[in-house]
Amino acid sequence: MKGAGLRVLHLGKFYPPASGGMEAHVRTLALAQAALGAQVEVLCANHSVDGTGTSHEFHGRSPTREDWDGPVRVVRLGRLASVARMDVMPSLPLVLRRALAWGVDVVHLHVPNPSMVLALDAVPRLPAVVVTHQSDVIRQKVAGALFRPFEWMLYSRAARLLATSEAYVRGSSLLSTFRSKVRILPLGIELDAYLHPSAEAREAQARWTAVAAGGPLWLMVGRLVYYKGLFTALEALAHAPGRLVIVGEGPLAEEGRARARALGIEDRVTWAGYLSPEALSGAYRAATALWFPSNARSESYGLSQVEALASGLPVLNTAVPDSGVSWVSLHERTGLTVPVGDALALAAAARRLVEEPGLRERLSRGAQERARAEFAHDVMASRSLDLYAEVLGRRPVAEDRGDASVRHVAGGR
Repeated sequence: MKGAGLRVLHLGKFYPPASGGMEAHVRTLALAQAALGAQVEVLCANHSVDGTGTSHEFHGRSPTREDWDGPVRVVRLGRLASVARMDVMPSLPLVLRRALAWGVDVVHLHVPNPSMVLALDAVPRLPAVVVTHQSDVIRQKVAGALFRPFEWMLYSRAARLLATSEAYVRGSSLLSTFRSKVRILPLGIELDAYLHPSAEAREAQARWTAVAAGGPLWLMVGRLVYYKGLFTALEALAHAPGRLVIVGEGPLAEEGRARARALGIEDRVTWAGYLSPEALSGAYRAATALWFPSNARSESYGLSQVEALASGLPVLNTAVPDSGVSWVSLHERTGLTVPVGDALALAAAARRLVEEPGLRERLSRGAQERARAEFAHDVMASRSLDLYAEVLGRRPVAEDRGDASVRHVAGGR
């Protein structure tokens, strides 16, 4: 098998059931690499006091615990506190050194992740380090400037830096500094649950269709934080027909409810909170489109876009400068792209999707075609293992799927 004998240590921030795009990506990649024969371990912070729940908003101390996610060993380190988004984990240095003593071939760090960056900086000798750079620090400018020397120190030691799209590299001063090390590895997901929904997902689809009551059903998925464009979506709904289902929780939830009341649309908004995978899959199948009105480069990609594409759901996204958002779902091929922060343009795109004959069907077909070609989890894992082989000076093992993409992604610059 392609990954046979390879030992990989992933350093994540959290791990499912903690919610979030990075968390989902780490799990998908780790499991897919293990399926290709690699021995994979994940080290991260424990998001929960009792091992339950999906939110990783800090609520007191958490203990260290270990478990197995299929073939992947997951070590969740206890948190003592969380300061400026950095988790204080007293046992991290010792546990990391023990993990490295296991004989790791590749350490794969997923950032933003300040605790793990500092921990690796403190290790004098490291195996090959690969960093997936999911996002620059955008809003926390002071904290970002103070932390930049520690990032720079680690990135200068890393063998490869992985960006999720070429567009994001152009806008990142940090990635541009180390351009010769940068490779592109698009994030993928397990497509099957979306291409072939379960009976439970189809039952959920029927329930969501009933909620729509014959009108358009718009879906928005993600944590309710500043860069997701929640208020743009609510303002757009005031100029578009149908119901908006908002999946997720976060610090802007209450302000969002107040904004909906002020706009007079509160009876057309469903605040769904977090959904089970089956319920979310059903929502994707029932919806008219996914609204993805992100407004800052903190949104570098958007895995919910990929889930929507795999479900055959067109995406209405925004042209965030130097971000991969509008690369994931392409204008007029898998959805429609509008200017950032333009609620009227988002509403117009939604009306066009409803009113223009054949448009939604054409975009739906394009969505699934793009998901199959670009975002399958096994293709992503195969590409990642070829990148590791490049770093380690090993000859990549050719496989039937994804070879052309591997040459594109892993090729030097």
